[in-house]
Amino acid sequence: MTREPRFGGRHERHRSHIVDAAGGTAIAEHIVDIGIYRDGQRVASPASATEAARAVRDDREAMAWIGLYRPTDAQLLAAAEEFGLHELAIEDAIVAHQRPKLERYGDTLFAVVRSARYLDDTEEVDFGEIHAFVGPGFILTVRHSHAPDLSRVRRRVEADPKLLRLGPEAVLYAIFDSVVDEYAPVVEGLENDIDEIETQVFGGDPSASKRTYKLSREVVEFQRAARPLLGMLDALAAGFEKYGVDEELRRYLRDVADHATVVAEQVDSFRQALGEILTLNATLVNQAQNEQVKKISAWAAILFAPTLIGTVYGMNFDHMPELHWLFGYPFALALMLATCTTLYLVFKRRDWL
Repeated sequence: MTREPRFGGRHERHRSHIVDAAGGTAIAEHIVDIGIYRDGQRVASPASATEAARAVRDDREAMAWIGLYRPTDAQLLAAAEEFGLHELAIEDAIVAHQRPKLERYGDTLFAVVRSARYLDDTEEVDFGEIHAFVGPGFILTVRHSHAPDLSRVRRRVEADPKLLRLGPEAVLYAIFDSVVDEYAPVVEGLENDIDEIETQVFGGDPSASKRTYKLSREVVEFQRAARPLLGMLDALAAGFEKYGVDEELRRYLRDVADHATVVAEQVDSFRQALGEILTLNATLVNQAQNEQVKKISAWAAILFAPTLIGTVYGMNFDHMPELHWLFGYPFALALMLATCTTLYLVFKRRDWL
């Protein structure tokens, strides 16, 4: 099992429950869309994967594009049997929640891509997952979340026969390109959140720490989704010559790789910035606490001085100095006031008050 390139894809547009034409397991219940393409044009829309597999077997120039949405185990196994997919790849697609990766099983390439979208209402990042199988004359995709909307990818590719003529690899390119394009709003949303958190931190907002930790987790998750794409695209590029990938498609994939690199670098900078914000916030919190301690200590010292003087003069000793002095009481009060004033001025000058 090597990690080289070639490709995979996937798609949508709901069809209701259709039973497999062969009378076996119903694999069309979660079919989003199935298309048969020849010379860059859609020529048929089979009702099941069985019909699609038969179509590409009968016509070596045709390509089948099957899109599934949250299929059951039985549905995936039935599709695997039709297209000869490896059981380990199918197991990954059934379990879902896989890390992004690119693996080859014989003539079939298995790709896992994680999509992301920024939710403005909750200021959170929502992650999706796409599993794509690409083999000779077919591409089968499995989607486990609402996003991304691959129907737009299908419409885009169908509107560009020149691109679609390049085969299943072109569909995989279009999927990768769509996923990377959808990363842009996420990057923008995270950047805005970081700017707001910086304002909160310098403004002394006590909720800044909680929000920073929460955003840090989202950035780490986004990094885990976006960064592996670079390795996947490098693996695809490494197989250009071996699998005879069209030169035009190579340029497209290099362009996607450039955009993915920019996103990965931005996410890395976000993670570093959030780390610095956490450090800064901790420093500011400690400074604020130190300021409070200084104030408390200063006032404690000021209040302790008259207490000490009053305690001395409150001792009932027979031989206490100034015991019968006429000005003893006002002198004690003046001494307390002078001591407190002196301490206050000293602490004020040192910015403790």
